[in-house]
Amino acid sequence: MAFLDNYEGNKERTDRWIATYPQGRIEAHIIEFSAEKGYVLVQAKAWRNQTELDAADIDYAYGYLAAYPDRMKRWFVEDTITSAKMRVMANLLGGTEKATKETMYLVKKSNDEIAKDNDYWTTKFGDVPSYKTAEEVEQAGLAPLESSLNYIHVKRESVEPAAAPECRHGSMRWNQSKPDAAKSWAGYFCTYKDKDGQCKPQWHVLTSDGTWKPQV
Repeated sequence: MAFLDNYEGNKERTDRWIATYPQGRIEAHIIEFSAEKGYVLVQAKAWRNQTELDAADIDYAYGYLAAYPDRMKRWFVEDTITSAKMRVMANLLGGTEKATKETMYLVKKSNDEIAKDNDYWTTKFGDVPSYKTAEEVEQAGLAPLESSLNYIHVKRESVEPAAAPECRHGSMRWNQSKPDAAKSWAGYFCTYKDKDGQCKPQWHVLTSDGTWKPQV
């Protein structure tokens, strides 16, 4: 199901309103507007028939010019007025989201444009150096690729040794203390559920080079 399938269109809601309240009436009023700051606040009132003296419901819509896609900015006041009407209709009709497909399309479009503007996979921040040979890398004071990979390998080994030993219940499970623990500990533990029947742990100690070694 597509994202917009969950929302009702402006026409569908208007048709539903007319069918439900054929004598109904809707009024929209601009409560606040600032061309300089680029916003408008619209109030919409709805009456279900000609005999209601007071509005059956009231709702509001806030339009912000900067949030609209460029091609829609010129109609942001009209769109906000329509949005206020659709919201007050939804209050009385029920059975649907207040926002309509048209409104949610603008929201999605705006979010897509923001994401596009902040695409860090395609955005270049400053000059990225390029080196053709290993000698150029070393002259620039950077670590060669091989030594960097070796460093990563050492750090990985300090977390968990490569081969897991076996006990009479099968493969043992590695576990170690948290980084902020008062005392570092690690080892392989039996996975048998009954603690009384578990095999003895195979303890490891942390050496000066940052690797775990079996305790002797």
